[in-house]
Amino acid sequence: MTMIAKARRRIPWKAVKRVAGVAFVVLVVVLIFRALGGIDWAKVWQGLKGYDARTLLPAAGLACLSFLLHASFDLLGRHYTRHHLSTLRVMLTAFIAYIFNLNIGAVVGGLGVRLRLYSKAEVSGSQVAGVYTIAIVTNWTGYMLIAGIVFSLYPPALPPAWGISELALRGLGVLMFLAGLAYWLACAKATRRRIKIRGHVFSLPSLRFALLQSALSITNWITLAAIINLLLPKEVNLPAVLSVLLIGSVAGALAHIPAGLGVLETVFVLLLGNQVPQHTLLAALIVYRALYYLIPMVFASALYAWMEMRTGPPQPRTDSA
Repeated sequence: MTMIAKARRRIPWKAVKRVAGVAFVVLVVVLIFRALGGIDWAKVWQGLKGYDARTLLPAAGLACLSFLLHASFDLLGRHYTRHHLSTLRVMLTAFIAYIFNLNIGAVVGGLGVRLRLYSKAEVSGSQVAGVYTIAIVTNWTGYMLIAGIVFSLYPPALPPAWGISELALRGLGVLMFLAGLAYWLACAKATRRRIKIRGHVFSLPSLRFALLQSALSITNWITLAAIINLLLPKEVNLPAVLSVLLIGSVAGALAHIPAGLGVLETVFVLLLGNQVPQHTLLAALIVYRALYYLIPMVFASALYAWMEMRTGPPQPRTDSA
């Protein structure tokens, strides 16, 4: 064994990754406090009191539309894995999993809740994994396509400290869009239909299936931006909100902070603070979180408890999808 190989074995990579992850979270928290430290919270409260039913009801309607769109990802997963559950059962399970995912995290919400509720209905573990994979692929392939278009055509002005120029962001947008197209191409033309990713096998769906995935995901991302745009002053246009939301969503996912709390708000303040007063931005985002995270969590928790009580213990199957 060479000296380099021995040195690599002696380096505790798991510990290094853990420390790096904690350091990153600490850095994110510091940046959040720096960005939000000067906010006039009295003005934020005044902004919150300014919302009425004429704004809140359409925003709530858009939130419901987004939940339906995201739950439909699991209907695609049902088609992909060919499990037997009814449309209503799939939609309820997907809604609960998505809301828990938003508020708690992907491992507990996105995967754990699905595994629990689907297995109680005798859906096999491999089928649950397939449903979850399709939901992830659907969400992020749509993200790559819409982010590619937005960053290429409507790139937000990033802070100089980030070190990313407008040209670089446009170039990144082109690459992201091409990555989304590559998924379509693979689904249409690939002769080898099974891809192994980190020990997991993913079978490529048909091109028609991939196009439906992209359409649902892109519509969902635009709907999310429309909710926030509705809560902001009319001077802010939808493409601007969408571009900031796309950046903030990735930043929140990378930060590993539950619900991305503070991360999305910081990104909006940094990127739209020159167009909208900071207290107005925060008021809009607080309402957005109430409509899209907190209130749905109450309903999702109640639905989860109801689904736990109405069925017996899980009876997992081992047959493959």
